[in-house]
This record gives sequence, structure tokens and C-alpha cells, in this order.
Amino acid sequence: MTFFKRFLSTLVCAGLLTACNGQPGTRDEDNQRALRLERSQIPAISVQLWSVNHTLKKDFKGTLEAISAMGFDAVEFAGDFGPYREDPKGLKHYLDSLDLQVSGAHVKMRELTDEKFEQTVTFYQQLGSPMLIVPSDKRAEQAETIEAFVMELNKVSAKMRAKGMRFGFHNHDRELVPYKNSTYWDYIAANTPEDFVLQLDVGWAQYAGKDPVTYINRYPNRTITTHFKAKYPAGTYNKKPLIGRDITDWPAVIYANVKKGGTQWLVLEQEEYPDGLTQLEAVQVSKKGLDNIITQLTN
Repeated sequence: MTFFKRFLSTLVCAGLLTACNGQPGTRDEDNQRALRLERSQIPAISVQLWSVNHTLKKDFKGTLEAISAMGFDAVEFAGDFGPYREDPKGLKHYLDSLDLQVSGAHVKMRELTDEKFEQTVTFYQQLGSPMLIVPSDKRAEQAETIEAFVMELNKVSAKMRAKGMRFGFHNHDRELVPYKNSTYWDYIAANTPEDFVLQLDVGWAQYAGKDPVTYINRYPNRTITTHFKAKYPAGTYNKKPLIGRDITDWPAVIYANVKKGGTQWLVLEQEEYPDGLTQLEAVQVSKKGLDNIITQLTN
């Protein structure tokens, strides 16, 4: 039995191919009726491959086949290219065969130094990635280093622009703490160009006690890609970190993505695997939850 068939068999036996019953708990019925979109307005759905990092290492191709079967439109890379590490064109051809696009990639700043910039960008251009996102950097979280770090972001952003690619930064909760009457995240947003991508991680915003919709609305047309992750405020226990079974007001987030964010990609990320679920099973549950939310929002 192939990996893909075993995977589907496991999901069926576990009852994970049925739709999630959990509903977002923060909207009343009037607000629910007010949030309506056309299905054609919904951005494409990608998955951050860090969600299945261990599974990829065991079976790279089988894992991507399973992701394709779940109905994802694209993948976002996080440094694992399986047998294609030296063959980005071959990897793009393989993804094409699975009807998967590349929504972007997480790339550390050390891969974008003057010495490595050309090699790094060439690889991702051949892979078909429209943007590169810095996933984190300690300098973005400290008052002593944030200004110099933003200057470096702007330098790389200009070089990326010349290559015809987008460039941006991804938040954790650590950038959402107070700094100069706002936050480190706001400082980055205010001091980078309008085409600099602010990849808001909804889960980490929730964890930090922030409203993700506020941040999408605050910076119009800059949330080109959004990480959809189920998390709870710090100190919350015994809850399900699965989309559709959590507390995030996902319809409001998607509505803001469409109406204000200029969002092109909803990137599902799963970093916790409750109830003994495998990485792929947890991704499947969150994907089904997201599909249900989109159906409710567009019907």
C-alpha cells in the first residue's frame, strides 16, 4: 500500500475526513450575517511545510502527495527540499504534477547576505516562489538592535524588488510587545516600504493578546500572506489548537484579509498535534475546519 493510500485509510478510520463541527465563538448572529464574501474573493490556500517537518523527512514525496489530496493550492517552504535540494526546477516540475503552487518561502537573513543573495534568490526564482519571508530574527525583538535590523530589511527589500520578488517579515508574539508607544511589529511596519510584506501570524497575535483584524486593517494591502494558526492567549490550557475548534474569529480575519489586507494567500500552519494526531492528521483537521468556515462565509 502506498504512503498516500495508507494516509487516506488512516484518516477514514479516525473519522478525520468529516467536517469539523466546532464554530468560531466570538461572533453573534448579526455579525455573522454581515460578513459575506463571494467564493471568488477568497484567497488561495497554502500550507507552511514546517507543519509537517518530521513527516517530510521520512517521506518527502508522499507527504506532498497527501497535502495535494487535501485540496491545498500551494505550499510555503521552510528549508526542506527533500531530494531536490540542488534541483529547484525539478522540484517545481514535481509540484506542478501535483497541481501545487509555491506561495512563498521562509528564509533566514543569513541566507540573504551580500555573499549569498544571488544564489538564494536564483534558487527560489527557479522554484517559482513569488516572495521570501524572514520567519524570525532576535534583532527584531530588542530595542538595541531593531533600528539597524530594519535598515537591513530595507536594503534586502530593494534588492528583492530589483529581482521582481516580494520580501517581508513574519511575527511571533515577541514582536507584539510594547516599543516606543506601539510594538516592534508596528515599528517594522512604519519604517519599511509599502510593498514590504507583513506576514501576520494570526495564532501568535492571539497568543500575545492582540486582535489580528486590527493589524490587518491598520496596514492596508500589506498582509499579502497570512499565517492561519489556531492558538490561545498565553496561560490557556486544555484547549484544541485546531482551526474551527478554537476561539479565533476566522470569518472576521478572512473578511479583513479580502477587504483591507490585499491578501493573496491564506497559509495554514499547524505546530501542535493534540489527541495523538499525526502531523498530517492535524493539518487535515484544521484544513477541514477552514473549509467549513469559508463555506459559511460565502453562502
